[in-house]
Amino acid sequence: MAFAGQHQIGPAHGKLVVRTFREGIAAGVGHDLTLEITGWSADLTVDDDHTEVAATIDLGTLVVRTGTGGVKPLSDRDRRDIAHNARKALDTDHGPTARFVSTTVTQTDGGGTIEGTLTLHGKDNPFTLQVTETEPGHYRATGTLRQTDYGIKPHTAFFGALKLADQVEIEVEVAESA
Repeated sequence: MAFAGQHQIGPAHGKLVVRTFREGIAAGVGHDLTLEITGWSADLTVDDDHTEVAATIDLGTLVVRTGTGGVKPLSDRDRRDIAHNARKALDTDHGPTARFVSTTVTQTDGGGTIEGTLTLHGKDNPFTLQVTETEPGHYRATGTLRQTDYGIKPHTAFFGALKLADQVEIEVEVAESA
């Protein structure tokens, strides 16, 4: 992250996406999903000595954007059901937010690494984001987490024949000026 100073960023500056994948013997009927969290904010401090990131994510703002694969396209009802199941699995009634706080930020030409602690579903775990500058002033940070590391049971259907893979991908895209 090349821009110096203190910044508060959120959906007006980019997007936070979660990608899920299907597995199991009935995986062909399910969908790989792209979900967007529309309510999030991050405080970013960049100076000569260090960089810090602290983000808050409103899990209740999860929206199903796309579903690829499957035997039929996602309907509006499918999208509502998936969002409901995700909120239920994340227990957003009792833990509506996730939090990420950096511990180490390493900058390199064209990107870097942000290491820190992700608090999700009442559990704290190390989490790492790889950052790349996709074009001048535009950054993409990607990381992978396992749901079970946070006490989240991946969704299953058809008596376990269709499963949501334990590993999900997180992607944040941010523009320096929006």
